[in-house]
Amino acid sequence: MSKILPLGSVIRNSNLTSKYPLLILLHGYGSDENDLFTFANEMPKELLIISLRAPHKINPYGYAWYAINFDANQKKWNNLEQAKDAMKSINNCIETACSLYSINNSNISILGFSQGCILSIALALNYPKKFKNIIGLSGYICEDFLNQNYQKEKHKHLDFYCSHGSSDQVIPVEWARKTPKFLKKLKIKCKYSEFPTGHGITPQNFFEFKEWLKVRI
Repeated sequence: MSKILPLGSVIRNSNLTSKYPLLILLHGYGSDENDLFTFANEMPKELLIISLRAPHKINPYGYAWYAINFDANQKKWNNLEQAKDAMKSINNCIETACSLYSINNSNISILGFSQGCILSIALALNYPKKFKNIIGLSGYICEDFLNQNYQKEKHKHLDFYCSHGSSDQVIPVEWARKTPKFLKKLKIKCKYSEFPTGHGITPQNFFEFKEWLKVRI
């Protein structure tokens, strides 16, 4: 898979012989492509799953899709230029994957956690023709990441599953609660759930989004 992302990625093949649905995984800040890939063997076997590694190495370990200045105003500041570059790279990876594998181009899903969730939502709203299902875990909508004319795009076919920990100390749950309201204004379907946890994914959370995706691929 080095042809898809130079910095690295991991893949689980589909049990279908052609036209299989694709699931892209985007990890969170300070993690890598192996983190969310631990879910792969439990996901529907029809899926071709590609877990991507973010481009920016951070110390002491892990990777980031874009830099965050935690001391800035409002406690966090996102590097907008790096975020937009990351979205371009992810789009390029998807296009390359579609050229290398027998993927059903109308059945592409994306799943992101935390920083990966923020980018997954932005990618779907900016390039809705590319995606079908979006699973956003422990993140929120960052309007700075949205294209100027995103509202003119056709979004009605998109289907979102979003969840958050009710005691998340990294990304406040209040930020996540705005997501379904934002999507509703765009007439986008969204299932939103909260779980009694911090910045993480509970077994109940995993089971819920797995079942949600199973009936949509």
